[in-house]
Amino acid sequence: MTLALLHTSPAHIPVFDALRDTDHPGLVLRHFVDEGLLERARAEGPDAVTEDVRAHLAAAAAEGAGSVLCTCSTIGAVAEAQSAAVGVPVLRVDRPMAAAAVAAGRNVAVVATVASTLAPTVALVEEEAARAGRPVEVTTLFVEGAWDRFQAGDLDGSADLVATAVDALDGVDAVVLAQASMAPAAERTTTHVPVLSSPRPGLRAAVRNTAYAESS
Repeated sequence: MTLALLHTSPAHIPVFDALRDTDHPGLVLRHFVDEGLLERARAEGPDAVTEDVRAHLAAAAAEGAGSVLCTCSTIGAVAEAQSAAVGVPVLRVDRPMAAAAVAAGRNVAVVATVASTLAPTVALVEEEAARAGRPVEVTTLFVEGAWDRFQAGDLDGSADLVATAVDALDGVDAVVLAQASMAPAAERTTTHVPVLSSPRPGLRAAVRNTAYAESS
């Protein structure tokens, strides 16, 4: 099986390679990285990168990918919308996480380190709630300074800032870490509610999509 991943940071490559080695040995991953996609989406809105996203997805399909996983939450909806155009299933990495958050309870907190990720993730949680027929109340939290630390290579410092912010939350049933880059923070929290990250469930769902596509 061959799965392509569309990233907006090269930092995601070792994360998903490690998950592949642990959970899906034998799976072939092909990584496509374009840091400019996130920069443009933050400045101009996600729709501004539609053509570039479609080009990357089409290239992945042309190289034999059975499906594509978009690991950037800001452009995830744009990527999913191109599935029919490129002829292979396209999944945003945070969709399985959003479904799990809705199943955990009514009050969901969406936490992000990039402000442009908040609105798409809230919309996704609400979409999954509607799909499941469950009521949901979504609150948001932006962790100031955590993204700057991540970009500077201070991954521990970024994760610590996120974990501290999450532990200060009250009255929530589940916490959604909106970006794949935030996943390490989940292991540093002390809260009693589920703190959900996207890489592992997203990859698992993409593997299922790939298996189905290649068997059809």
